[in-house]
Amino acid sequence: MNAATGSGVIGVLDLQGGVQEHLDHLCRIGAAGRPVKRTADLEGLDGLIIPGGESTCLSRLLNIFGLRQDIEAHYRQGLKLWGTCAGAILLARENIGEAPFFGLIDIAVSRNAFGSQLDSFNGQAMVPMVASEAIPLTFIRAPKIVRTGPGVRVLLSMDDYVAAAEDDQILVTVFHPELTPSLAFHRYFARKCGLHLAGDDAMGLDPGWTPQSWVRFSHHI
Repeated sequence: MNAATGSGVIGVLDLQGGVQEHLDHLCRIGAAGRPVKRTADLEGLDGLIIPGGESTCLSRLLNIFGLRQDIEAHYRQGLKLWGTCAGAILLARENIGEAPFFGLIDIAVSRNAFGSQLDSFNGQAMVPMVASEAIPLTFIRAPKIVRTGPGVRVLLSMDDYVAAAEDDQILVTVFHPELTPSLAFHRYFARKCGLHLAGDDAMGLDPGWTPQSWVRFSHHI
């Protein structure tokens, strides 16, 4: 495990979706991770991951728990955000056929663009800004980014869609890095948040990772 030389903390929105898997990956890169359920949990964060799950459910829970305006307020004060899959849908400025939620990054997404849960798939791709070797990718009922606006940098383009993009404050991925042994995207986001991690230039396939590694964080459920 690599030790962080910075003192920052990265939160993971803990309402629904792949919370424990993200916490496990943050731990593996040596970054301090915190589940976020209440407004008070946002204090002192350098970054916040909005995990994959179900975007309609997440949007309703964000309103019920009163976190929507608080996240927006912290974002305006400099909080970095990373949306994976459903999180990317919530952060997008345009959601084809539906109203946007946060609308904070100038992209358009097409929700469930690949079809049903049965159309989920695995792959790999080169993402030169993130790692020097191919990164494994897991797509689960994924959206497609079908437009990027000025100020948005494309990190990964595949076929007729964008799979990963960012602006100065937000990272979005339509796949699930937390469901693979690769730590590359979590290291990339940690650097975006200003954390300094030992060994963060390596691709970061963790040989100790298994699909059940998140269980050690199950007490956060």
